[in-house]
Amino acid sequence: MRLTYHQNDLPETVILKGDLAVDTETMGLNPLRDRLCVVQIADAEGDVHLVHFTQGTFEAPRLKAVLSDPERTKIFHFARFDVATLLHHLDIVAAPLFCTKIASKLVRTYTDRHGLKALCHELLGLEMKKEQQSSDWGHTSLTKDQQNYAAGDVLHLHRLRAILQGRLQREDRLAMAQRCFEFLPTRVQLDLMGWGDGQDDIFHH
Repeated sequence: MRLTYHQNDLPETVILKGDLAVDTETMGLNPLRDRLCVVQIADAEGDVHLVHFTQGTFEAPRLKAVLSDPERTKIFHFARFDVATLLHHLDIVAAPLFCTKIASKLVRTYTDRHGLKALCHELLGLEMKKEQQSSDWGHTSLTKDQQNYAAGDVLHLHRLRAILQGRLQREDRLAMAQRCFEFLPTRVQLDLMGWGDGQDDIFHH
């Protein structure tokens, strides 16, 4: 793995190859309230790039172009949160996409453990460290531990997608998964407009 740290945007010299694994780090779990701090990307060759927003502004034209590229699939874990965060702060729709959490729920119906740590443990035999999950991502600099944690959240998503795609195909649920992925940007827009979970969800009884 090659890990490269950038501030506020990707430089012009960065060339990303293939589909992209993407994750975000924020100040909290409410995209409307909590600032986007980091976007991490792993390309198809395993190179990881961290874009750290240090100024509270989100111009980032090169990052936006990459994440909204219709020719690249963006691989997320729990895409609903990350796509909402990117839409609210960067004003882009990160599609087409693949969500490993949705895929897991469609095919790993024998368990209720669909977090990234559980997926990596079962499908890849890896133990992920999550100590930095609740750290302060809004600082003007990131520690090495924070950078390595952020990289770990995207480094294995390509492999997880390949395994989960195989299981979706085996269980004849790949088409259903794709329809879920295609609907997700609409679900995210409803979330940001206030029709999220609970009684306000338009799909709620």
